[in-house]
Amino acid sequence: MRALVTGGAGFIGSHLVDRLLEGGHDVIAYDNFSTGQERFLERAVQSPRFLLIRGDVLDRDALGAAASGVDIVFHFAANADVRFGTDRPERDVQQNSIATFNVLEAMRASGVKRIVFPSTGSVYGEPAVFPTPEDAPFPLQTSLYGATKLASEALVQAYCEGFGFQGHIFRFVSILGERYSHGHVFDFYRQLREHPGELRVLGDGGQRKSYLYVQDCLDAVLRALQRATAKVNIFNLGTDEYCQVNDSIGWITGALGLTPALSYTGGERGWIGDSPFIFLDCRRIRSLGWRPQVSIRDGVDRTLRYLQKNTWLLDARR
Repeated sequence: MRALVTGGAGFIGSHLVDRLLEGGHDVIAYDNFSTGQERFLERAVQSPRFLLIRGDVLDRDALGAAASGVDIVFHFAANADVRFGTDRPERDVQQNSIATFNVLEAMRASGVKRIVFPSTGSVYGEPAVFPTPEDAPFPLQTSLYGATKLASEALVQAYCEGFGFQGHIFRFVSILGERYSHGHVFDFYRQLREHPGELRVLGDGGQRKSYLYVQDCLDAVLRALQRATAKVNIFNLGTDEYCQVNDSIGWITGALGLTPALSYTGGERGWIGDSPFIFLDCRRIRSLGWRPQVSIRDGVDRTLRYLQKNTWLLDARR
């Protein structure tokens, strides 16, 4: 199999590149390095089956050339930071919805029929049912990030119906692990490294979130790709547990041996569009024989240890 991975130098995308190469596949990573890191591809560049293309998913000509001759596209390029939406709404629309349209058009022009698309649990907004199943009705959208991901899902589904594509759509909870470069563990560790005696927390600390370790995430994606054969395949990806932000703070500060003064900056939401409770029903992906192997606490610990050993990433992501 010859695969194109957009966002291939990013946190999850670079791990996917490594996994595909380990599986014996030819891999093209396509990335503009706005957030991706060359160091994440140090293992991949040693393989003769790997090609790196510096390009932007908003550049349709370059994207079309990259898609030529591939069998499948893993579209992992996106703006993954929910909080940017209200400051720069065009960023979510361009880097999520328009970028997905560009990828689909590049595939159509090149005759590529298979796409893997990572969506988000944020598409459920603030649902009435927990754990939230894939067929839950979509409530009012609460974030531009979730709205543009949902629009992207709709585009993928429409191309599957209209142009004979096959799509695998995964609604992720927040992902943890090595190469993690944004999110609460990253933010907390950077703050505590600079000011060990204080920690600013967005929200009231009571937000309840589910997290998934990156390798467990990719185990699920690759398993579903092999075993789910419908035209459109949609899966929630998460664990059977969740934690409060305050729990995570305790694990992180405990591991660092710190007792900072905590400063909370809001109510139950950390920012506009933040969901105070995310907990997904993952029975559909479990029916394929997948089980996560790493607990939320272990995922936080592994992420923190990686950041402690790779402090260069703190400066690279300023």
